[in-house]
Amino acid sequence: MEAQLRFTGVGGQGVLLAGEILAESKIRAGGYGIQASTYTSQVRGGPTKVDILLDSKEILYPYAIEGEVDFMLSTAQVSYDQFKSGVKSGGIIVVEPNLVTPSEEDRKKFKIFEIPIITIAKEEVGNVVTQSVVALAVTVTFTKCVDRDLVYETMISKVPAKVVELNKKAFELGEKYAKQALDK
Repeated sequence: MEAQLRFTGVGGQGVLLAGEILAESKIRAGGYGIQASTYTSQVRGGPTKVDILLDSKEILYPYAIEGEVDFMLSTAQVSYDQFKSGVKSGGIIVVEPNLVTPSEEDRKKFKIFEIPIITIAKEEVGNVVTQSVVALAVTVTFTKCVDRDLVYETMISKVPAKVVELNKKAFELGEKYAKQALDK
């Protein structure tokens, strides 16, 4: 498997859209992409997990293998705590620092980066709904799992026309913050 990625949050944060865009981008590139979602019956506020599998070969099992997830992005403590065990030792985890506090043990086991995804969407983009696109750009910048331009084009085709410009800004800010975090 080329990449096993995981987005976690709570219902209503838009992690499903980000996973859908990544999987579709890989398919547009001629590969295979699958997103598998897990969420509670509580539509808003319950723990949510989206696993995204990307490969150049056909994917026969549609779920990430626990303990082998390369990258996780989390915007909610409850989901972080519930799903971090799937990330491989030394794997990358990006957290929203205003909502997720990794333990010292986690900081030793994983490469943890703190990027205020929701704050960026709310205060810099001006619309909290764009947080999924900020997260998408952060993911692509960290993992390079799919060509950036292809993900950008796919994102534009998936978001409502009236918010395309906001989402372009969200993507560019996500990239900027991810690059800054990687340069530290």
